[in-house]
Amino acid sequence: MIHDFREKWARRRGHLPTVIPYAGYGSTTRIRVLGRVLLTKQPKPGSRAARTLQRREERVRGWRSFTSAPVGDVDVTIEVEGIVRTVKADRGGVVDVSVDVELEPGWHTITMETPGSESVEAPVYIVPPDTEFGVVCDIDDTVMVTALPRPFLAFWNTFVLDVHARTPTPGMAVFLERLTENHPGAPVIYLSTGAWNVAPTLTRFLSRNLYPRGPLLLTDWGPTHDRFFRNGREHKEKNLRRLAEEFPGIRWVLIGDDGQHDEEIYGEFALDTPGHVRAIAIRQLSTSEAVLAGGRSKLDQPAAEGAVPWIYAPDGAGLYEQLNEMN
Repeated sequence: MIHDFREKWARRRGHLPTVIPYAGYGSTTRIRVLGRVLLTKQPKPGSRAARTLQRREERVRGWRSFTSAPVGDVDVTIEVEGIVRTVKADRGGVVDVSVDVELEPGWHTITMETPGSESVEAPVYIVPPDTEFGVVCDIDDTVMVTALPRPFLAFWNTFVLDVHARTPTPGMAVFLERLTENHPGAPVIYLSTGAWNVAPTLTRFLSRNLYPRGPLLLTDWGPTHDRFFRNGREHKEKNLRRLAEEFPGIRWVLIGDDGQHDEEIYGEFALDTPGHVRAIAIRQLSTSEAVLAGGRSKLDQPAAEGAVPWIYAPDGAGLYEQLNEMN
């Protein structure tokens, strides 16, 4: 009902559908395509945005990403190397579909469009078939420190537009870079409970701070049929299981922090899917960070401790040193 009202209001104001593309991933035969359809105000003829052909996802940033109305149940046409497929966005405007393909390993570009919108490009990473190593990494308090209470993180990530206002976790970019250098072709997946609305901002932050390029797996923002906010834990658990099914030959290094539920989620995943986890790396929050995060995890004994190596350190350098000693 809320989505319907916002959509009708936006259409009356002359807003048109805009496809916001996100980075996808997949194998040489099947890819996961991600994006979102929003109703947005079009740039005025002669304006700076129109003159510079500014990318549409750059126009929908910060508070606009939350105030722009999503378009549900709309057709979205996806083209991948001559293969054309039409799918429907869900009620929140999110596109999350699998498409059969025949692609070589590496980065590729696909296009997405919906009736009334211009075509946009989205990057897709194709994992080499023989890959046995991959990285799943959390974002808040793992690769990025905001030094704010958890309840304010969504507000901060949304309304603070300057990527310089976010602080990268010391040594974490180098840690991830070395992992990818030691394992060429390994996918890096950023799995977070953050909203899709902030994906462009997070992508800029990761790029500016030299984190390895990789898809973001975020959540839709807003109410569901039975709760006001999405279940972040369920989101992480579901995507970890999906990655295990999509890439049965990959053993993942799972990276998170001890401020919330990462230890418990990763430990349970390691127990439930034997052979899919290479190691679990947990960044230890400082005392002040732990207070702002609402405390540390109350996990006394890591699950699957005997089967999967666990490493703890306050920064990326410490995590890499311990992980390197294991090899």
